[in-house]
Parts: sequence; structure tokens; C-alpha cells
Amino acid sequence: MGNSEIVLKYGCNPHQKPARIYGKNKTLPIKILNGTPGYINFMDAFNSWQLVKELKQATGLPAAASFKHVSPAGAAVGVPLSNVLKKSYFVEDIELSSVAAAYARARGADRMSSYGDWAAISDIVDLPTAIILSRSVSDGVIAPGYTDEAMELLIKKKKGKYCIIEMDWDYEPEGVETREIYGITFEQKRNDLIINNEMLNNIVTNNKNITEDAKRDLLIAMITLKYTQSNSVCFALDGQVIGVGAGQQSRIHCTRLAASKADIWYLRQHPAVLQLPFKEGVAKPERDNVIDQYLRDDITPMEMKGWGNVLEMIPNRLTSEEKATWLSNLTGVSLGSDAFFPFRDNVDRAAKSGVKFIVQAGGSIRDDIVIEACNEYDMVMAFSSVRLFHH
Repeated sequence: MGNSEIVLKYGCNPHQKPARIYGKNKTLPIKILNGTPGYINFMDAFNSWQLVKELKQATGLPAAASFKHVSPAGAAVGVPLSNVLKKSYFVEDIELSSVAAAYARARGADRMSSYGDWAAISDIVDLPTAIILSRSVSDGVIAPGYTDEAMELLIKKKKGKYCIIEMDWDYEPEGVETREIYGITFEQKRNDLIINNEMLNNIVTNNKNITEDAKRDLLIAMITLKYTQSNSVCFALDGQVIGVGAGQQSRIHCTRLAASKADIWYLRQHPAVLQLPFKEGVAKPERDNVIDQYLRDDITPMEMKGWGNVLEMIPNRLTSEEKATWLSNLTGVSLGSDAFFPFRDNVDRAAKSGVKFIVQAGGSIRDDIVIEACNEYDMVMAFSSVRLFHH
């Protein structure tokens, strides 16, 4: 499809030269349609592509991901958005296709982390999707193709330097993969495990009622975890990721991080946030920063001084009680963990953010304690017997 080698400007950092990507005795399965992707761009591109391709295959729906530093900030499938979500995601003026809905959801999961993202789209990028990309601070996109209208818009982004990659949908890598660390070569079987509904059959809690929407969301969580730096925990709802805790050394810190992101995602839909009086012309990243500060409990008067530059007036902030009342309506959330829960503290924290359904590997010496915690909250938990570490 393309060259067998692409020479890069540098590696992870400017001082790491020379750098390149290449296919061993074969051409690369990509075409660079615009821009000059770098080393980290390609790492994000190939990881995110695997995620969206697998989501598409598992659900039959268009899928999208928003990647930063080789982990997803968000991932989603093309489920229609409510008017509230459209406003929260700044896409209320766009006639969304299912492909565009997938990326709007992926981008909207964690808008702070998606700043400067790499986007992956499982389907042909159409004009509505390109409009969202053109309005976002983004480094590049990988997809199996682009309409002429989409290309015409995207090649203007970043003064013509926006990175656009076309990926061969039929490409399949070899079964064994290698990498080098400190001059030592590592080799392992590629993680080609197919995640499906059968992994949800071993329900170990008293409550065994999983809705079809929850099954979809648990699959989204597991597939997202498969391409997230471990340790990792993923919250999903309504066809999209709403919080990822990635790369933490302890499981509970993953859960706390993912839960806090899920809380912020839901609080962004509070009427007080949707009605913040932004001045005309304020860019979306500035709005995201102010919203993030507005929702923080530890914001200082000094940090608030800059609000006058972007808001028509300084609004009253939500009290802790108002936040708690709003968050009490967050329910039906699905949670996936890339390995077993060693303690019940993960379940206790998850319950505070509306988690009703859990899938995890199982196999801890404290499984009985974790199961009992789920029973106390009337949660449904399945043991997948599958670990999804990714490094």
C-alpha cells in the first residue's frame, strides 16, 4: 500500500536520532495523505487503529478513539447523542452521521486529555466527522479512507500540516511480535485475543441481570483496556468510554482516576455548566480549561482571576451538595478492569460513580470479599478469566 520504510525527523524526543519505521521484507500498510507524522504519532496511530477496528468488529457500529501518549483518552461507537451531550461536546450545530457521533463521543469523554490528540476512525471519514476534527486541537487521524469533502477540509488544518493517514483495513500483522529494550530483544505472541460476549457469561454475583446496553458497554471497556497502558480501569456508558485510569501502579488509583473522570464527564452536563456565560469567540480549549476549574473543589481565587477574560460574568460555583445531588443520577455505568480486583475498595469507589456492571479477570485470593461487596451494592459482576495487560 505504501513504502517499506519511512524516515522520521526524530524518535520520542528531538535528541533521539536517527529514527524510522519500516516493514520487515514488506511494504507498510499505510499511505500518508498529508503532513509528516512523527514517531509518537505512529505509535498512537497504530494502537488506536487496532482499538477502533476491534470495536467495529465486535459491535458492528462505526468506532472512534482519541489517543494521547499511547493510551486512549476516549473511545466510542456511533450511538446517537442526546441534545445535552451535543451541547456538552460542542457539536450541537453539526448534523452528525454515525461516524461523526462516534468521534464526538470519543473526544467528549475526557476533553482535557484529548487536547492535541491522535484520532482513529474505523470507517470512511465523512464531512461531519471532518468538521469536528477541523475544529479540534488534534495532531492527526488514521482511517481506512476519506471522502473528497472531508479531505478538502482536513488538508487546510494546521496550515496544511495536519497528519492524515490511510490504513489498509485488511492488514494483519504476523502472529509473533518483537521489541527492544536496552538493546535486549523481547518476543511474544501478538495479543490477538478476540473479546466477545462469552467473556460475560461467568456471573459470580447474586444479581445476574445484564442488559444488552451493558453488554455492549462492557465490551467497549474491555477492548479499550486491551490498548491502554496498564494497570488500567475503564468506565463506559451509553456506547462510550466516560473515564479511563491508565498506567497507575495500584489498582485502586486506576479506579479513583477513572471514576473522577467519569464524574467530571457527567458534571459537564449539569445545567449550570451548560449555561456558563462564555464570551463570544472563546476557543473550545479555553472553555474546557475553565469548565475543569469550575468543577474543581480546590480552585483558588488566584486561579479564578483569569475567568474574567473568557466569561461575561463570574458565576456562582456548584456546592459540594449540588454536585453530590447531580452525581446521584449517574447510574447504569459499566466498569472493566485489565486484571483482578485485589481488594473491595475498588468496588466501593466504583459504586460512588454509578457503576452497576463489572467485568474483571477474577482469580484474587480475596475474590469472595470483592463478590460480597458487589452483592451489597446489588451490582452484576462477571469474571472473564482474561488478563489484558498492555505495555
